[in-house]
Amino acid sequence: AAEPEPRRRLEIVFVSSDQDQRQWQDFVRDMPWLALPYKEKHRKLKLWNKYRISNIPSLIFLDATTGKVVCRNGLLVIRDDPEGLEFPWGPKPFREVIAGPLLRNNGQSLDSSSLEGSHVGVYFSAHWCPPCRSLTRVLVESYRKIKEAGQKFEIIFVSADRSEESFKQYFSEMPWLAVPYTDEARRSRLNRLYGIQGIPTLIVLDPQGEVITRQGRVEVLNDEDCREFPWHPKPVLELSDSNAVQLNEGPCLVLFVDSEDDGESEAAKQLIQPIAEKIIAKYKAKEEEAPLLFFVAGEDDMTDSLRDYTNLPEAAPLLTILDMSARAKYVMDVEEITPAIVEAFVNDFLAEKLKPEPI
Repeated sequence: AAEPEPRRRLEIVFVSSDQDQRQWQDFVRDMPWLALPYKEKHRKLKLWNKYRISNIPSLIFLDATTGKVVCRNGLLVIRDDPEGLEFPWGPKPFREVIAGPLLRNNGQSLDSSSLEGSHVGVYFSAHWCPPCRSLTRVLVESYRKIKEAGQKFEIIFVSADRSEESFKQYFSEMPWLAVPYTDEARRSRLNRLYGIQGIPTLIVLDPQGEVITRQGRVEVLNDEDCREFPWHPKPVLELSDSNAVQLNEGPCLVLFVDSEDDGESEAAKQLIQPIAEKIIAKYKAKEEEAPLLFFVAGEDDMTDSLRDYTNLPEAAPLLTILDMSARAKYVMDVEEITPAIVEAFVNDFLAEKLKPEPI
């Protein structure tokens, strides 16, 4: 006789951001599931960093056996499938989720199979969002340059507009494809697939539909000539106005250097890169995101503002780990920074051996 299929179970754990314990108690009283104890703020921050939470409410579904993320955008899941008919809501391949007709702004319709063999940018955007409109203007030029260079590249606009009229007006500015506005189910499935928490977001995929980078917005703004397309992630970034937003995504190692010295920034990147690559590879093997981002910061107004905001000393070089969501910093002020010092600093941070200072 065939073995009976194991019963699928769902448990929920409430992770509070309440500022008052009495409010937390009132809230928890109405919940039939588990809750992280109110006083365990440290565990809460670890969870926020691990899953890169940027706003609430957020609902993330995990496989408790493996610890792997099943779905990052659980709020859309329960909106789209309130009866749980698709439980356990595992990720589907891009090819399956995108399947169906796509539009050009002249009304022409193409099947999604036309994307085969191309790199694809999945562009989540809306006309009512000023940063979206600014990015679209730059992205139109990037798209043109990539196509003129003979690269197989297509962009798919996934609208978050509030009306079909707004969608049509915005899409008229775009030379690429779009999911039909009326296909709300497919637009929602794409948001769920990539765990979209804010717009504009540009996800760049390889021809097999695997994610190359979720930071397409930053890459487009940093590489206006598109020389580095398709923008495979770099282990170490040079901090700039356009990528500084990533400082809010989780803990970041930032090495401040005196950029007036020729080659100082490049030498700093070379110093950090082997450690960054090792950390990234270790977590990629576990199919997890790396717990740290790595930056080198030179001397400019943005870096000065960051030092002021985090109350860092003016020293250079200065090795730091900044955790904006926890409002915590870890600082190593030594005369000479070596690979061994950086690696020990990172390992001690990951092992929670370092004492944080408040930001």
